[in-house]
Amino acid sequence: MIKYKIYIKALFFILLIAGLLGFTNYRNSARKIKDIQVEFEQGDNLFITHEMVNKLLIQNSGNLKNQPKESIILRVLEEGIEANEMIEKAEVYLTVDGVLKTRALQRKPIARIQVNSGAYYLDDKGLKMPLSKNYSARVPIVTGVKSDNDLKLVYKFCNTVLNDGFMQKQIVGFKIENNTFELKTRMGNQMILFGNLYQTESKIKNLKAFYQKVIADKTLKDYSKINLKYKGQVVCTKRVG
Repeated sequence: MIKYKIYIKALFFILLIAGLLGFTNYRNSARKIKDIQVEFEQGDNLFITHEMVNKLLIQNSGNLKNQPKESIILRVLEEGIEANEMIEKAEVYLTVDGVLKTRALQRKPIARIQVNSGAYYLDDKGLKMPLSKNYSARVPIVTGVKSDNDLKLVYKFCNTVLNDGFMQKQIVGFKIENNTFELKTRMGNQMILFGNLYQTESKIKNLKAFYQKVIADKTLKDYSKINLKYKGQVVCTKRVG
C-alpha cells in the first residue's frame, strides 16, 4: 500500500511538471512579435541602414509585428538579408519576451576601384562590392585595373603592403600597370614608384628609413618622386622650380 502511494505521488509529480512545461511552451508559442530590433556589428559606418534591413524582413515575411512567434522561419529571414550585396552575414533570433532581433555583419571594403564604367569596392575577401548611397568608405582609390589578374594583385597589395600601419595611413591611392604599382601619398604629396610585389618588406623598410631622414632634415617637400624599384635603394627625384 505504501509503495502504491509512492507511485501515485511520483506519477502526479511527473504529470504536474509535464503540464507546467506544456503550458509554458504553449504560452511562449502563442506570443506575438511585439518589436523588431536591428544591430550592426561594425558600429555607425553603415552601407545599409536599419530601415533597409527592416524592409528586407518585410519583403520575405510581410509585416512581422503581431505575427505569432511560431509562424516565423528564422533561416528564411536570414537568407533574405544575406541576399543584399552589402551584407556578409546575418543572424535573426527571437527573445523570450517577443522581440525579433537581427544582427548584421556588413562586408568590409579595402579599396575603391575606379574604372571607365564607374566604380566599385574590393572587399576583404577579394570580391567586388557595389558602392553605397548611404556611406563612403575611406579606402585607397585604385586606377589602372583592366583584368581579373590586376584585381588579384590589388587584393594582394592591400593585404601585404597596406597591412603595414604606416603604409595604411600614408597611402591614399595607387595605380596598377603591368603588374607594378605607383602610390599616392598623404604626407608630402609624392609619387612612390613601388614596382612589383617582390621584396615588399625590404621596400617598406627602406621607405620608412627615408621618411625618418627627410622629416628630420625637413626636406620632404623637396622631392616629387620616390623610386623603390631598385634592390636595396631609394632613388629620389627633386622637384623642379
